[in-house]
This record gives sequence, structure tokens and C-alpha cells, in this order.
Amino acid sequence: MKDNLIPIAVEGWPFILTLSVLTFFLFVFGLMIFAFIFCILTLFVCFFFRDPKRPVLEGESVVVSPADGKVVAIKYIEESDFLQQSVFQISIFLSIFNVHVNRAPVGGKVETVKYNPGKFHIAAVDKASTENEQTAMVIASENRKILVKQIAGFIARRIVCYAKSSDVIRKGERYGIIRFGSRVDIFLPTDSEIKVKLGDKIKGARDIIAVLK
Repeated sequence: MKDNLIPIAVEGWPFILTLSVLTFFLFVFGLMIFAFIFCILTLFVCFFFRDPKRPVLEGESVVVSPADGKVVAIKYIEESDFLQQSVFQISIFLSIFNVHVNRAPVGGKVETVKYNPGKFHIAAVDKASTENEQTAMVIASENRKILVKQIAGFIARRIVCYAKSSDVIRKGERYGIIRFGSRVDIFLPTDSEIKVKLGDKIKGARDIIAVLK
């Protein structure tokens, strides 16, 4: 969907340019303390919206991580909203220091993209998966359906999803971003071989989280 030549997500440029202009004028008017503070803020926003290129692991059965972050949940649940079947849920918490660009865990056809408004619980807690503001995407791949949710957290207030229903998406392709602290959940068939454990710190597109049977 998006492949930027400059390794900063396009959603970050309005913030970066605004802060840069403010920093410049603060320096011009000699307000050095404030200029220094805004310079640090500008650098942090550049860091937050970084969008590095990642090698993508090959193999139709390989499921890669949709996000950078820490694995905070691995559990067996009944998913009744989209897949309507038993699944493994893997939840990845993104702190403000993680890359927040989201990547497709598998390649296939996008069957569903649905935004749901909601609350803003801390993203690391379980109820964030069902109650928080989120965008869900279902990808049909090799006669299986994979569900991925972008979930806003306590700080995050903006979910961006480039994908649309009927799009064909490649594994590892950038498909969205969540501003500031957030969470991504992925729901996999129960016969999947899970390759991560609680507490693992993983990278989007680069690390394998499961192998489909």
C-alpha cells in the first residue's frame, strides 16, 4: 500500500514540519530554552514515525509479526465477530519507543476492513482487545482467514489503515499505522504452530510468529 523512499511515515510529516518551523522561530527570537525543548520534541517525533525497510521471510505458511512490540497475550478464544470460530489470539503491545507502522502478517485478499469506535484503556490490558477503538482486517490466504486488529491505547487517538476490501496485499507490506502507544492483535487457526512466547520482543515483517499447518 505504502512504500516510502524516506524512512519516515507520511503521517508524521505534518507534526515534524510544524515542530521544525516553531523551533526555527524560537531560535530566531532568542528563546533558546524553548527552542531546545522543541528541537528535542522534533527529533522524538522523527524517531516515533520512523518507517524502516524490513526483509520479509518467504514461505506461504509463514506468518510474520504485524507490528514491533512485546507479546503480552497468547490464548485460545472463540472469535465470534469476524472469523466465527476458535482461534489463537496473539497480542502485541507497542510502546511509544516502538516502530508503529503495521505490516501484513500474510499475503492474500483483503476480505473485510471495519472500523469500530470504542474506549481508550491502556493497550496492554486484555479488555483493550474488545472494548478499545480499533480497525479489524480479515485476509484470506490459502483457504484460511487471518484476522488482524489495530487497537488504540490510552495515549493513541488515531488509527490509520490504508487497506480496503478486495485489495490484494503482500506479506510484510505496510498497511497502516497507529499514533503513539497502541496494540495489534492477530487471530490464527488453532492448528497453527506458534513460534513466540509471552514477553518476547518482536519486529514487524522480520520475525515469525506462527507457521500455518
